[in-house]
Amino acid sequence: MSAVTATTYVSDPARRRQLSRRARLLAAASVSYNLLEAVVAIAAGLVAGSVALVGFGLDSVVEVSSGVIILWQFRHRLPESREQQALRMLAASFFVIAAYVSVQSLRALVAGAEPDASPVGIWLAVASLLVMPVLSWAQRRTGRSLGSNAVVADGTQTLLCTYLSAVLLVGLVLNATLGWGWADPVAGLVIAMVAVREGVRAWRGEGCCSPTASTASAAEAGGDSWRDDSCGSGRR
Repeated sequence: MSAVTATTYVSDPARRRQLSRRARLLAAASVSYNLLEAVVAIAAGLVAGSVALVGFGLDSVVEVSSGVIILWQFRHRLPESREQQALRMLAASFFVIAAYVSVQSLRALVAGAEPDASPVGIWLAVASLLVMPVLSWAQRRTGRSLGSNAVVADGTQTLLCTYLSAVLLVGLVLNATLGWGWADPVAGLVIAMVAVREGVRAWRGEGCCSPTASTASAAEAGGDSWRDDSCGSGRR
């Protein structure tokens, strides 16, 4: 079964209200963790001269904005009406971080920069590898149950942070143990490429079917809703 259909869409109004509250709580948890992560990563990256670590911290800033966007969306009585706006804002955040990290990584490669070892960065990457997969799984599961592309995209962005943590960890360890300074900006370029890919997916609304205008109207009327068959079973 595909990842899209693995979680059953929920149409019961009471259950959807519960899931909406869960989406807000998960977004708040993501914002809190990523604020801490951003401060530590950017500070450690500036001290060590690590492009990848600073880029990772900036991605955490984007994660914060992603969570804030979800909180903004689900403060509305009909979150579905803000779905497209939320997705476009999430996509834009991916593109901004990708552009910045690409430029800085290329500059570091051309200049032959030699970043210092960063034990703090290594431990931060390890911590993120432990925390982010669990948070991402909960976000994406909740988003699929709600039929919300924005929540799924937010969870995907959290999953992206997991991948970036692994890339960052490899780059930092290679630099610290073997003195391969080039591994740091190369890790930054990998981070940028993954961010572009996920930005395109968010812009296209991929990940789970999003409620259509008829869905929002039906929800407002308290009736049944229609969804794209790619998400599962059609009418509920």
